[in-house]
Amino acid sequence: MNSARDQILARVRSALAPLPQRAPLPEWEQTLVRHRSPQPATDLWATFAGQLTAVNGTPLDSAAGLVALLEQHGWRRGYCDPALWPRLQAAFPVNFTVETIFDRARVDDFDFGITAASGAIAETGTLILTDAGTSSRLAALAPWVHVAVLGRSQIHADISAALAVLPADPNVIWVTGPSKTADVEGILIEGVHGPGRQLALLLDE
Repeated sequence: MNSARDQILARVRSALAPLPQRAPLPEWEQTLVRHRSPQPATDLWATFAGQLTAVNGTPLDSAAGLVALLEQHGWRRGYCDPALWPRLQAAFPVNFTVETIFDRARVDDFDFGITAASGAIAETGTLILTDAGTSSRLAALAPWVHVAVLGRSQIHADISAALAVLPADPNVIWVTGPSKTADVEGILIEGVHGPGRQLALLLDE
């Protein structure tokens, strides 16, 4: 029976269905994107790490360093992208509980989430996350600690370079440090709408 409810739900499903063709990106001038000329950098990771630290993020260049930081704060239960777990598992001691399936019904059980980044921008200390490149968007946004894993080849010098190779993904998230808001009386608070600690882990490719 084609009830009014069925008709409404059919319209909702139609509206939410993926578009057959993605709308083209708007024209933009590269000179308008960058407000200053970055200094030439021979080590983009070093530049990115410095900028990430400046926005209260934490750069790490080893799995052992990641585990030490998590242990220090008592963050011992979390999620890891199943594609990354074989490369990280040996660094985690037995007192950690790491799952490769993020259960939406148990969001509050996860202290940290480890997912893959699709890129990074050295000039601003920004991480780039996408639906296609991130195993679980919820695991990247819901736990107090988010660990974005990337390789050196994924680090772009500036925003223009990142935009030039941005993947054709319906959802791209630009993350510059922990989640922040200053809506209440102009007081800056971190970790309200997303992770309160943003980590970036560099892994050899």
